[in-house]
Amino acid sequence: MKRIINPFGLAAGVVTFVLLVISLYWPWWQLTVGNNFLNIYASPIKTNFGLYGSSFTIPLIWAWNLSNILLFTAGGAIMLLYSVFPTKSYSMDLLGFSYKKPLYALLSFVIGLVIIMVAADFFNVGFPLIGSKTVNFSFPSFIPLSASINTAVSANFLLPFYLAIGTAALCIAARLYHGRLTKDASAQSPDATSTNTMAPPLTQ
Repeated sequence: MKRIINPFGLAAGVVTFVLLVISLYWPWWQLTVGNNFLNIYASPIKTNFGLYGSSFTIPLIWAWNLSNILLFTAGGAIMLLYSVFPTKSYSMDLLGFSYKKPLYALLSFVIGLVIIMVAADFFNVGFPLIGSKTVNFSFPSFIPLSASINTAVSANFLLPFYLAIGTAALCIAARLYHGRLTKDASAQSPDATSTNTMAPPLTQ
């Protein structure tokens, strides 16, 4: 009997690990304020900040990044395991766990950025989500200073972000293709492909 695999799941598992490794070195999104006065390098895998050339991170964000690293690792490994055994009784459970991880990470990351941009705009600091603009930084009204600063702010989504979109798409394709695999497995099963033939009774 022909071995059945899920090629989309196999590709998704491999690309998940590629995305994980790349995201340890390159952010999904970068924000630069002024001439490298402030830099934000953000992704679900690694997020850090640069201020006057010094790099630092926040413990709570670091813990969030670590949890995502573990989830991506587990999701990629389980997706690979599912892909080579897609017709086992437990395959749907494996697929259900693994295919959602990159999609949820991508959606939560984008939604988080949008919320931060909306909050910044509420305080009259309109950071761009993508592109460049001049932003006015002024002191709050309760501080008896009238100084304000205009500076250029730029933001861009980088290559790992688009790779994350491709990874999520492959995972969704693996889930959709699973239905076809189960039909093929049923068609190749001995009960479906073979019939019991009985010798005709002897006639007197």
